Amino acid sequence: MVETLRMDRWLWFARFFKSRSMASRVCAARSIRVNGAIAAKPNHMIRPGDVLTFPIGRDIRVIRVQALGVRRGPAPEAQALYEDLVPPGPRISAIDPLKTHGPGQRELGSGRPTKAQRRALDRLRGDG
Repeated sequence: MVETLRMDRWLWFARFFKSRSMASRVCAARSIRVNGAIAAKPNHMIRPGDVLTFPIGRDIRVIRVQALGVRRGPAPEAQALYEDLVPPGPRISAIDPLKTHGPGQRELGSGRPTKAQRRALDRLRGDG
């Protein structure tokens, strides 16, 4: 008999989500693919060797299930449950901050531009 485990439990065991309910919501939103097919429900059964593709924040994770696990253990135990097929690379902003924003775009979280900054942006864009 091949061992299987609910997808939401495994994602929680592997520490991709902080709670099982968060993992369940992502599964129910149909944003996880198992071996290329969309998994529609959190109770989709996965087994070792399955390839999961799912979004976490701005990243898309592609992992292969190595083991099923029996509990939500510490991080080293959780990392032994999967193999990362596309390891996350450095963020673009870490390489070159100018590549994250085009000309005339402001950094997120910097607030509203002042009147002088807005006029400078307008001149840069050619609006006025």
